[in-house]
Amino acid sequence: MHVVLTIAGSDSGGGAGIQADLKTFSAHQVFGTSVLTAVTAQNTRGVQGVEALSGDIVEAQMRSVLSDFDVAAAKTGMLFSAEIIERVVEVAREFPLPNLVVDPVMVATSGDRLLQEEAVEFLLHRLMPLARVVTPNLVEAEILTGRALCTLDDARAAARALHEATGAGVVVKGGHRLESATDVFFDGREFHEYQAPLLKTSAGHGTGCTFSAALAAQLGRGCDLPEAIQRAKEYVYAALLAAPRLGHGRGPLNHNVPARL
Repeated sequence: MHVVLTIAGSDSGGGAGIQADLKTFSAHQVFGTSVLTAVTAQNTRGVQGVEALSGDIVEAQMRSVLSDFDVAAAKTGMLFSAEIIERVVEVAREFPLPNLVVDPVMVATSGDRLLQEEAVEFLLHRLMPLARVVTPNLVEAEILTGRALCTLDDARAAARALHEATGAGVVVKGGHRLESATDVFFDGREFHEYQAPLLKTSAGHGTGCTFSAALAAQLGRGCDLPEAIQRAKEYVYAALLAAPRLGHGRGPLNHNVPARL
């Protein structure tokens, strides 16, 4: 069985973060391991509190997993601080993370900030260059590039700019704002676009975490990158369609839908 690692924060409501990642890994029939970076008091209505773990315990968790398991792929989610990013980078240079997916989690669906402002440059210039692919949504891509993104051409330009800055493949996810749920992938040579119908739904909490976890799981199983992106998008769409009506805010996905393997 393939082993996949998530390095992310906890969501007490179970819809995003480590909880969503591990559910997604199970749906993709990979063995999930985890490194916890922060604890959030969180539900479908928002984030009520955040407490980051120390850099020491984040590093210790990474060393514990990577010294014992043959990790086939990894993803990062909420990292919160520059110190945690530096520790992740330090260990990743000692134990290279294959098929690393960096989801640059900065702001929750509710609008609550999950990455300190001073950590953005560390994320862009220290961690993202280690990734095989990064998966910002439009808001995150705007922060990383310093430009407004309103159209598909804007998303393409942002994907190219982030590739030039990091060397990684870049998926700019457009479902939050564009006229269609179109994601733009730039592999350094050409653009690929992935489309799905826009859904009118009260669900959507944890879509970014779920997408990046599904992408890491597909890469860990040996799928090539363009096809892995397609399968991850299909999984998120199916999980949105089947979303349970839970909570009183932006509800979670149904991570129990079958994944295409």
